[in-house]
Amino acid sequence: MKPQLPPKKRNWSLNSRATRGLIFQVIALLFIAAGIWFLAHNTQENMRIRGIQSGFDFLGAAAGFDIGETLIPYNPSESYGKAIWVGVLNTLKVAVIGIVLTTLLGVLIGVGRFSRNALVRGLCYGYVETFRNVPILLQLLMWYLIFIEVLPPSNEAWNVADLFYLSKGGFSFPFPSVGVGQVLAGIGVGLIGGWWWRQRAQKKFELTGKDSDRIWGPIALIVVFALVGWVVAGMPMQWNVPEQLAFMVDGGVSATPEFMAILIGLVIYTAAFIAEVVRGGIQSVSRGQDEAAAALGLNPKQKMNQVILPQAMRVIIPPLTNQYLNLTKNSSLAVAVGYPDVVSIANTTINQSGRAVECIAIIMLVYLTTSLSTSGFMNWYNQRMAIKER
Repeated sequence: MKPQLPPKKRNWSLNSRATRGLIFQVIALLFIAAGIWFLAHNTQENMRIRGIQSGFDFLGAAAGFDIGETLIPYNPSESYGKAIWVGVLNTLKVAVIGIVLTTLLGVLIGVGRFSRNALVRGLCYGYVETFRNVPILLQLLMWYLIFIEVLPPSNEAWNVADLFYLSKGGFSFPFPSVGVGQVLAGIGVGLIGGWWWRQRAQKKFELTGKDSDRIWGPIALIVVFALVGWVVAGMPMQWNVPEQLAFMVDGGVSATPEFMAILIGLVIYTAAFIAEVVRGGIQSVSRGQDEAAAALGLNPKQKMNQVILPQAMRVIIPPLTNQYLNLTKNSSLAVAVGYPDVVSIANTTINQSGRAVECIAIIMLVYLTTSLSTSGFMNWYNQRMAIKER
């Protein structure tokens, strides 16, 4: 049994580096707090002198304006707070869907840069160099103009099997009328099960060297649990199907041109950067790893999935996090194409209520929260993917 050593006493002398460091940090925090207090007090005093009202009490007043696209029920008689919350949800919708799609596209393009097919390599290279070097705002306007100028009017919408319609009015498609919540819950459980399946397959590969299925098993789990959710909901068969009317397409679920323009623009633009991140991560893996995998008899797909990408991930994840943050913050440009995100709705609120400082503070808080949440999740994932010493 090892003898218990007495706890070390902290040396509070100024000769101690730790003590000096603590003092400097406290002084820095005091300066920061004093600066924030000065700015807040000065702003409030200037607003009082000019007779400008301040405070967040306006959030309870009736907004009085309509919002063209919402995820939750909303009408103009509801409060500014509800309107801003609608804008936050619209921003999150673009950010979440955009991150998923841009990851898939970016990884495909990045891996395609190493294809043995010269045409595939050339197309991937051309994609990256084209979309990466054109400003995102111009790309958003380009996609919006394509939807407005190229697509036919709503009464002449392009359709596939009388189920999917595409026109200036947006993209309409069938959607279940009931049981959606149960099915989505089943899909969520299936995603957790798919993640467990892939972790189990990875551990089996590390212990035995035998590679098992990592794609169809998780997909099967997602489908099975989605069906379970459908059965729990009572196996509803009602679908809300879009229908071509004389002047418009009615029914179903519709994605507006503004939403499609901001989503497609952000995905295509950010995917070009993610492709370069993936390419750099793959190139960081030494060629000896590829040769060793080939010597073991792994085919190109197995080499990429089992040897190259797992080692490249520790290089890919940090810059990938930056691209996710850029996509979320670039969604604020949605105001250029008329999509009602939190920035657009806050601007309307400023014009009607005159509470500019408060609305800008809300916008800053929204993007700060989403960015910190994304960064926190990716840091956790980065720690899980880090190579651990045995």
